[in-house]
Amino acid sequence: MDNKMAKIGIVTVSDRASAGEYEDISGQAIIDTLNDYLTSEWQPVYRLIPDEKNLIELTLTELADDENCSLIVTTGGTGPAKRDLTPEATEAVCDRMMPGFGELMRAESLKYVATAILSRQTAGLRGDSLIINLPGKPKAIRQCLDAVFPAVPYCIDLMEGPYLVCNEAVIKPFRPKS
Repeated sequence: MDNKMAKIGIVTVSDRASAGEYEDISGQAIIDTLNDYLTSEWQPVYRLIPDEKNLIELTLTELADDENCSLIVTTGGTGPAKRDLTPEATEAVCDRMMPGFGELMRAESLKYVATAILSRQTAGLRGDSLIINLPGKPKAIRQCLDAVFPAVPYCIDLMEGPYLVCNEAVIKPFRPKS
């Protein structure tokens, strides 16, 4: 068990990122949700970038390899529009994919909105980092994280990353009994 402080990358992918004064409510929704979930100390490493595949790839690589983020959570760029390339960028930089995350997020989202079938969020591993793509709407971010986050601390444990302690009144992580 590693007791070092977790660094968590938060990446908002949006064409409005380059439009100057853009209020990133999606990135803030991720931070707020993680603050609700985690009682262990963690440090956000935040990026707001435009929908450009090579820039998404560079950002994910930097957060994983240089910033040593054990978890990287993206928002935006997961729809069917031609500029929505976050899943492709994630797949390009990952060593292994974790398709169960995307499957569960879509299944959860379908309980609320029929268009969830259009979402292409995914997850994968790059080195010691778990990368999870979330949709862009704050409400959907929370719904998807509520569904998949119970598996995140154990996944990071298996990758020998920092030990994430959760507020079990909010989210109960799955860890097998020793």
